Amino acid sequence: DVASWAPHTTVAYVNHKCVDMDDGALSTHAKARSKFLNGAGGWDGVDVVVLDGSADGPAEAEAYAQKLRGRDGDALPRNGGMPVFDLALIGVGDDGHVGSLYPDRDEVAVGGDGAPWVLSVGAKDPPSITLSLPVMRSAKRVVVAACGVSEKYPQGKSEGMRRAIAADGETIRSFPAVGLRGVATWVMDAAAGSALGDSYLK
Repeated sequence: DVASWAPHTTVAYVNHKCVDMDDGALSTHAKARSKFLNGAGGWDGVDVVVLDGSADGPAEAEAYAQKLRGRDGDALPRNGGMPVFDLALIGVGDDGHVGSLYPDRDEVAVGGDGAPWVLSVGAKDPPSITLSLPVMRSAKRVVVAACGVSEKYPQGKSEGMRRAIAADGETIRSFPAVGLRGVATWVMDAAAGSALGDSYLK
């Protein structure tokens, strides 16, 4: 029953392009509205933290951080200065990016005391905002999901999952997803898990 949990639920985006929130092609929020937030059986009553809808990455990151900080401790608990989400559901790219934390960029290395909660990333046009790696790691449960195959990638994200979970020598700069080792549950289909040994599979 949505009515029993929605009023007590806050949803924030791990990352989001800095675009108008009604942009059906580029806005994750617009896609979420059409798929599950709105309409019959929608998540009525959920507190969704949205961007302002401009193309100004730094301004959007600052505003989003302030919106998160504006939620009280019941809606968004804190621990050691970090927000603590009940669940962080995170996708991963073939290059190891999580959220909008891309390889060989300074944003992935942001951490330490007083680390920003939200970062602006200008790696692409339009820019995007992303939760910082310490915020992702601070969730009570971190789930990284990888599934799907294509003609170009018949084994899906198998090589990416191998590098993220099992490869030696990777760093958060070379493959940012390794920053979630030790805290994440990795959910993948058979193709994505095909380069891992049996000891990693359940």
